[in-house]
Amino acid sequence: MNISAKIKSIVIISTFLTFSIINKSHAWAQNGHRVVGQIAENHLTDKTKMAIAHLLEGDKLPEVTTWADEMRSDPSKFWKKESVIWHYININEAEDFKPNRYRITATKGEVTDAYSAILKSIAVLQSEQTSLDKKRFYFRFLTHVVGDIHQPMHVGRKDDRGGNDVKVKYFNKDTNLHSLWDKDLLEGENLSFSEYAYFIDTTNKELISQYLASEPKDWVLESFHIAKKLYEVDDGNFSYSYVYEQKNTMNTRLLQGGIRLAGLLNAIFDPSAIPLVQALKLSQTNEVNN
Repeated sequence: MNISAKIKSIVIISTFLTFSIINKSHAWAQNGHRVVGQIAENHLTDKTKMAIAHLLEGDKLPEVTTWADEMRSDPSKFWKKESVIWHYININEAEDFKPNRYRITATKGEVTDAYSAILKSIAVLQSEQTSLDKKRFYFRFLTHVVGDIHQPMHVGRKDDRGGNDVKVKYFNKDTNLHSLWDKDLLEGENLSFSEYAYFIDTTNKELISQYLASEPKDWVLESFHIAKKLYEVDDGNFSYSYVYEQKNTMNTRLLQGGIRLAGLLNAIFDPSAIPLVQALKLSQTNEVNN
């Protein structure tokens, strides 16, 4: 093999290894979003599926749920700096969260956190005046942020950056509380997103109705109260017992995220969707116009 060929081979191998490392470092965080997306897809009405086809642009719903994270590699100012706050909301005490103070419409109100990102997305998708490109942007963000808001540490405390500065060990490996919930617990299940969604999805009508009897501000407070308990890390050395204790919480949040994303999309795109059966209560989305 000549030198040129050797160099080419090295570059190809290095590129492959780099891609593998990068992909692995994000794979299970992606997996969680795709679980939410797959469950949501399972519960969409036929009308909603038809209505969102032009927003998906040939992609699958689980696929677009990770778009908002993938775009953070874009060098533009929005993706490098401004979009970061769209993924979380910091709450130190429940009283700090005042949803009635948000004034968001399709054309007014800035996105300052994940909650306002959800409200803005709903308003844009409901508006008949917004462009198709804008709807596609907010649709993709909505599918992602609904998943984010159901991950408890995305509603963590500001002073430790949602648990990013809370150092813990997971099976003797250094990590932090945020990463533990973003990917480490999911990774430990060793399942593809489709397998995971299949295992935890439900057709239980009472449970679905219970999950849909809510609105985005409820999802925020649910995560806040879960996160408050998760901050009690003791010595922060987690292994099998922690998985046993927290697996049900993790699965519930993924399932709720999927059911509620479907309910939200059905409420927006299918007027015939039955509230609390297929959709969130239609009145719940009206808060964006208050």
